[in-house]
Amino acid sequence: MKWLEIEEIAEALEAKFPNQDIFALRFTLLKKMILELEGFDDLPENCNEKILEAIQAEWISMREDQ
Repeated sequence: MKWLEIEEIAEALEAKFPNQDIFALRFTLLKKMILELEGFDDLPENCNEKILEAIQAEWISMREDQ
C-alpha cells in the first residue's frame, strides 16, 4: 500500500483498529498506525497533513456506512 491508496488504507485501519475513536485520533498517531499496517510500504516522508485528513475522512465515512 502507498499513501495515496486512501480507501485501502482506511479499510486496513478499520480491520486492525475497529474500536478506535477516529475523531479523537491525532495525526501523529494515525501516521504511526498506518506505517505499522501489514502491506504498507511507502516512505514516511511521502505523507502530509492533506493525505492524513483524506484517510481519516474515508475511515469515518466507511464506519458510518456500516
